[in-house]
Amino acid sequence: MFKTVLPLSAILSLRFFGLFLVLPILSTYALGMEGSTPLLVGVIVGGYALTQAIFQVPFGTMSDKIGRKPTLLIGLVIFLVGSIICAVSGDIYMLMIGRFLQGAGAIGAVIPAMISDLVPEEKRGHAMALMGGTIAISFALAMAIGPVIGAYFGVQSLFWITGLLSIAAMLILFTKVPTPPKIHHIYHSSTTTADILKDPNLLSMIVTNGMQKGLMTVAFVIIPILLIQPEYGFLWDKKELWHAYLPAMFMGLVAMGPAAVFGEKHNKPREIFLLSIVLFIVAFTLMGFATKGWEFILGVVSFFIAFNMMEPLVQSMISKFAKVHQKGAALGIANGFAYFMTFIGGTLAGIALQYSNRETLAIGLIVVTTLWLLWTFKMQNPHRYSHLYLPMDDVDQEKLSGLEHEHIAEWYINETENVAVVKYRKSLIEEEAIKAKIVKG
Repeated sequence: MFKTVLPLSAILSLRFFGLFLVLPILSTYALGMEGSTPLLVGVIVGGYALTQAIFQVPFGTMSDKIGRKPTLLIGLVIFLVGSIICAVSGDIYMLMIGRFLQGAGAIGAVIPAMISDLVPEEKRGHAMALMGGTIAISFALAMAIGPVIGAYFGVQSLFWITGLLSIAAMLILFTKVPTPPKIHHIYHSSTTTADILKDPNLLSMIVTNGMQKGLMTVAFVIIPILLIQPEYGFLWDKKELWHAYLPAMFMGLVAMGPAAVFGEKHNKPREIFLLSIVLFIVAFTLMGFATKGWEFILGVVSFFIAFNMMEPLVQSMISKFAKVHQKGAALGIANGFAYFMTFIGGTLAGIALQYSNRETLAIGLIVVTTLWLLWTFKMQNPHRYSHLYLPMDDVDQEKLSGLEHEHIAEWYINETENVAVVKYRKSLIEEEAIKAKIVKG
């Protein structure tokens, strides 16, 4: 599994590392450009996510028609072009165009779908957790490295680095990533997008994914501006931002491991999500009302811990709650909504700083996260399932097509390996009982 998942995770992590690299100081950089306003700054910080949301479905459709690898290449090339435009931009609007282009290479849902193609069902949750973990690590490292490089070599250098990282991702794509198998699904009932939204657990995960990403851009709009702009009283220099990001990065990494183990191994993701949301509330309370630098830093640390605790689990839980024929659509909806919320978070933070004050913004964020906390209480932890693999030569296809049982979650056919796969609750139905229902007599 690791040999399959790590190259794909590396591609996604390199891309996100490039995006995250500029986030800690992008808002103050953009604010210093001619014609800039806090509103435009918020659009630039979250702008890549708007085009990500728009192009999620087209890229997913394209990957089904022309293949995953060509689609990933097209997305990485568009991302490279956007990064170059950002690096050479001389005004706020050219920077905005570059950020929109960075997001237009919308491969965020293609890679999880490819992992689902390549990894067996029972290992897929761990694969998604591994992918989420690598993204969380890239997020944390970018927070520590970005402010230092940007302060000493200019923010433009970060965009050039981002472009080089996209080229490195292309090399990994064609040297390390295998071609996925062809999976064929035959079901006794059809499934629509409405079915995904009607599932309370999937809906909770879609909301969680969106809220987590939306709050991320809120944080990256307000943290550098509040610390550097004189009207907020902290009077930091750009070169000092690492004092806030470094301890936050370290604590986020420390918290991520136990959260992933507790959420995956002990099957308690709901409890991790609830704790993370409480930490988000603490973070925005401190950042909104702190009067001393150490209080504000504590708020930043709380934010990073909350974000990193969630990140390894979100994609995994969506994959676990969705049926196999829903996974692509569920991940597409969840990631599309997350990117939309990323754009909304940055834009609303910019509006709030332009027309209001940080205390009012903090109160609004506390109210929203509290409502999110109450929503998440009704989420359930996923059931544990086992999988039965049977050669198609041994299976009666007519019996398989009519397979119905309250403790069988789903079944499908892997045409590449010519096997039927049945997903069932081992504690409630015996493997032999399933075989008796579908094996040729």
